[in-house]
Amino acid sequence: MKATGPATDVIASSSDGIASSSDVSLSLSKDHLYGAASPAALFDEAAENYRAYMNPPLARVMKVSGSPVEVSAAGCTITDHTGKTYLDFAGGYGVFTLGHRHPRVIAAVKEQLDRIALSGRTMFNPLMGRLAKRLAQMTPGDLSISFFANSGTEAVEGALKLARAATKRPTIVATDAAFHGKTLGALSASGRDAFRDPFLPLLEHVRRVPFGDADALRGALGADTAAVIVEPVQGEGGVNIPPDGYLRDVRALCDASGAVMIADEVQTGLGRCGALFACDREGVVPDVMTLAKGLSGGVVPIGAYVARSSVWNAAYAKQPLLHTSTFGGNELACAAALAALDVLQEEDLVANARERGAQLLAGARATMRRYPAVIEDVRGAGLLVGVELRSEGYGGTIIPELLKRGVTAAWTLNQQRVIRLEPPLIVSAGEVETALRALDAAVAAAFQQLGTLP
Repeated sequence: MKATGPATDVIASSSDGIASSSDVSLSLSKDHLYGAASPAALFDEAAENYRAYMNPPLARVMKVSGSPVEVSAAGCTITDHTGKTYLDFAGGYGVFTLGHRHPRVIAAVKEQLDRIALSGRTMFNPLMGRLAKRLAQMTPGDLSISFFANSGTEAVEGALKLARAATKRPTIVATDAAFHGKTLGALSASGRDAFRDPFLPLLEHVRRVPFGDADALRGALGADTAAVIVEPVQGEGGVNIPPDGYLRDVRALCDASGAVMIADEVQTGLGRCGALFACDREGVVPDVMTLAKGLSGGVVPIGAYVARSSVWNAAYAKQPLLHTSTFGGNELACAAALAALDVLQEEDLVANARERGAQLLAGARATMRRYPAVIEDVRGAGLLVGVELRSEGYGGTIIPELLKRGVTAAWTLNQQRVIRLEPPLIVSAGEVETALRALDAAVAAAFQQLGTLP
């Protein structure tokens, strides 16, 4: 399998094979600089606009951490305003399953743009119908009815509403450390108080139980339970993998209580965890599955939930317009998603996620063995790998050190001791090795600078 735009061809390397931390000054056109007079002018403009008009504290943090301006990207490679290139191992938090600007997806969107960009919503949309059919064919079991939104949190909102409307029950059971989004309903089911507390009171009738604990879940279910929402692998919670059989237990407990099982596969689905959907790892069919992030290959925002027809009909058979979205399922998004699903399957990217994920996991664990004072654990599924640090203080050095070495990585929002490595599913063995060398060097630098932290 061939990755698109391999970063190993464009990243400047030092003698030990690690991407150089020096400025790689490539010739950037005015198009790349968005019309700015120079790279420095573009950076100053972007930073000032963030400070003055968007998010002043975030602007300060980004400047202190050395964040550049992203001006172009292809495959697994990002180019900044100075011409320096980076291997993208943050991967848009799971968005760029096909890498950046996969040519087949871009071509599909351009072709569709010449027909119609956004329908008037009074007539049939053939691409939305084709995408719904495609998802019914790909998702497990008898999941068959799709609703299209614009993001993962919107998909979760729709799934929660669907469950309450279908069961005529109020209570949602979620898990500690879960992340389902930041809109009001999705936030109510999420598990980090720092994100929740400023917006209290949130939705009533939401209970939380420990992730991976079937006995705790059993005790939380009752005649008032509308749904259990669970991530098959917690991403923002710290790349937490439940015990074997946990999802099967969730399925059995939902069946026994009459609750709807919602599998939040916004981050874990579409090959990310080395299976087409992460719930496939246990052969579990949920009642509702939420999708987003990689659904369009990282080109046009799109989210969806896919439900059993019995659940959808129980909620909306008599009121088909009870839950709608103006932009959800627009023609450009659907064209992108159909092309992205073709690439995912035809290029066998699920298998590549398993193979490269095993390589990434093994390499990160080798670094853990060399620096046990810094790294406490490494865990993952497919190309979703978490590096848990012994102290959160190391992360503030390791991530900038990775950036200097030409590799991006990401925090996990609900557990900031965990650094997440989440490259595109097209990533090559050589690119993984380059990132692993950079990780090893970054961890070494952090240990040298900080020593053993409490």
